[in-house]
Amino acid sequence: MSILTTALLTACGVQPSGVIGAGEPPTGLTKGLRLYFVSPAGHLEGVSRPEVQITGLAAALKLLASGPTEPEQRRGLTNLVGQVSYDATGEGTRVTLRAPGTTFSGNRRDDLVNGQLVCTLARAHSTLHPTIRPDDVQVTLDGEGRPLGPYRCSQFMGG
Repeated sequence: MSILTTALLTACGVQPSGVIGAGEPPTGLTKGLRLYFVSPAGHLEGVSRPEVQITGLAAALKLLASGPTEPEQRRGLTNLVGQVSYDATGEGTRVTLRAPGTTFSGNRRDDLVNGQLVCTLARAHSTLHPTIRPDDVQVTLDGEGRPLGPYRCSQFMGG
């Protein structure tokens, strides 16, 4: 280090230091519950609910059906999931959503609804069972008609 550099650094109060360890960088998915809403561009967007503790999949579906918060709405997020009767059960990496009186289909609008349900349920299931990664959860949608799936959230996140 030159004398001029040393003088300038000392003059401004900067003292030399050794290497400071900061630990490991963050990796992986965020923790806690996430709900999935539709962005203004017509894609799914996950929003965190770290303060919410759920005891079952039904609680996550109820939160999803209640829609985005006011700040999320101001960002343009919308909810296409209606207030209907849903029953979801999970075992291992499999979740089944039963919605009597509902017909699930594959058109673009329903694809977003299906994605909201699949992604929210996958994240909720992994929140309830921390050893299961959300990417490993497969969700079957069973309404009136033939069941659809099983789906993984990644199938709906293509943008």
